[in-house]
Amino acid sequence: MSRFSDAVRLSAGTFSAVPVPAPRRVDRETAGIAVAIAPLAVLPVGVFVALVAWGARELGLEPVVVGALAIGAGAWATRGFHLDGLADTADALASSYDRDRALTVARTGDVGPAGAATLVLVLLVQAASAGFVAACWPWGPAAVGVLWCLARAGATVGLRRGVPAARQDGMGATFAGSVHPLVLVVVWLLVAAIAVATTGLTAAPMAHGLVTAVVTLVAVFAVVTHVVRRLGGIIGDAVGASVEIALVVLLVGFSAVVG
Repeated sequence: MSRFSDAVRLSAGTFSAVPVPAPRRVDRETAGIAVAIAPLAVLPVGVFVALVAWGARELGLEPVVVGALAIGAGAWATRGFHLDGLADTADALASSYDRDRALTVARTGDVGPAGAATLVLVLLVQAASAGFVAACWPWGPAAVGVLWCLARAGATVGLRRGVPAARQDGMGATFAGSVHPLVLVVVWLLVAAIAVATTGLTAAPMAHGLVTAVVTLVAVFAVVTHVVRRLGGIIGDAVGASVEIALVVLLVGFSAVVG
């Protein structure tokens, strides 16, 4: 079995709930490939999200309901993995300034006030913007699915080489520092190109897609930088948070395109 095959299995198994055989080899190089191809590895889930959005729209449901069902489909198909990371990261950052205490909070798995409020706000914005995109644009449901996949590229930022792991167990043992800087650049150039191409299907200037991709990258960088400064490195929960933040910015950006 090739390293790439292992990476595909690792990526699909990590970033979605799609049943795949376990990879035979998991090392840092395999992990780096898995993270880089995450938007492609979750394509079946993206198609599922798009179909749910299309079906809900064709049933004549209100846009916010369409968006809620689409985002809910994505959460179900990923076991809520990234949403859990978002909540845990918010709780950790809102806890004591003591690094060890914050890391302990992140590992408990209990959702506190900060995590709950963050989840509600993020899901509300995602649902509203996804519903608007799906309802106001003939190709809207497909765009929601594409953007859902592209948001997985957010994981490359926190797992790039040079960003230390906050602890040496869990994701830090293999994934941290696995993405080469050149790979990071290539992944986000592809994200920008796909965003521009998707915008080209609307009446909006294609540059709007490029701006949305750039703003998304900046937002994820800001989140990762804050996490590393507070916790001394990246944690798996923060990678999930990066994905959810990326999805928020992409959907809001495209809702402005079709608006």
